[in-house]
Amino acid sequence: MKNLIVIGHPDKKSFCYSGIFKTVQDELENANEEIEIIDLYRDSFTRPRDGIIQKYQNLVTWCERIYIISPVWWFRLTPRMEIFFDEVFTQGFAYKFVNITKLYAYPKPFLKDKKVRTYVTHGAPALPVITLYLNSVKLRLVMGVYTFVFGWRFSLFSKTRQFWSVPFVSQRKREKYLNSVSKDIKRDIKVD
Repeated sequence: MKNLIVIGHPDKKSFCYSGIFKTVQDELENANEEIEIIDLYRDSFTRPRDGIIQKYQNLVTWCERIYIISPVWWFRLTPRMEIFFDEVFTQGFAYKFVNITKLYAYPKPFLKDKKVRTYVTHGAPALPVITLYLNSVKLRLVMGVYTFVFGWRFSLFSKTRQFWSVPFVSQRKREKYLNSVSKDIKRDIKVD
């Protein structure tokens, strides 16, 4: 299958980059899968960005699976990942609004055929984010971005995995996180 990995972390030594991203890449390469990579912090984001945005849209069109990897900063993904969503998943390319009434419309997704898996890392522990903040990061991402462009399906929730307290957990815990990533990718390959 054709796989697109979108990595949104500026530090190559980070767990997001050297751990999760490298695990996804290695598992796909070991299975001889086709891979393209969008490294948001290695590509130039100077304006005008028309060329790079067109390249990204072409890669999104090309792929069958998308892996999105980013840390959470200030209860959202990294700035370049947010720019990716804003400028790549545009109305007309990724979705359109269909009027219901004069005042109401719903988004019709154009990328429903894409399989999506997301990995986000948190510096915070799970308990306050899930309870106090109502898991707003995942809820906003899935309901506010993904359902617009990929359509409504339960897998958008179940395949958005969050790793908690990443800067503070033990190496053993990080290895458990990466083991779950490895199992996910192997499962994706086996299913398709």
